[in-house]
Amino acid sequence: MDEAIPEPPEGFVRSEGRGAFSTLNGPYFHKPPVEGLVSQAFFALPRHANGLGLVHGGMLSAFTDGLLASAVGHGTQRVGVTIHLSLDFLHMARQGDWVIGEARMTRATRDVAFADGWLRARGVDVVRASGLFKLMDRRG
Repeated sequence: MDEAIPEPPEGFVRSEGRGAFSTLNGPYFHKPPVEGLVSQAFFALPRHANGLGLVHGGMLSAFTDGLLASAVGHGTQRVGVTIHLSLDFLHMARQGDWVIGEARMTRATRDVAFADGWLRARGVDVVRASGLFKLMDRRG
């Protein structure tokens, strides 16, 4: 059973069909990509927070990893498996915040792709990230 989650920010709808890990950590929300920019969000519930009521760095990391991989998937139409993920924690997100992420693929070769992204809460930058992803074909 979901905990109480308010209406998502304008334009966001609940994401379906995600893997078990993301489904367990969500729910996540998204809006259609615009000019290569992928946007996703989650509402920070008590289970996403540490003992201080701040969103746990592991939650922010996992969410950011999926966000950047989604940008790579959108840009290449292939699956991107994380090779390297770099995060800078700039500020805190708190329980009760909508955490909104945006990411874009910046470059792709035949075998790898690069993406940059950021998370914001209450209009403040929370995380800045970049990643390198191995491109894989989907299994039938």
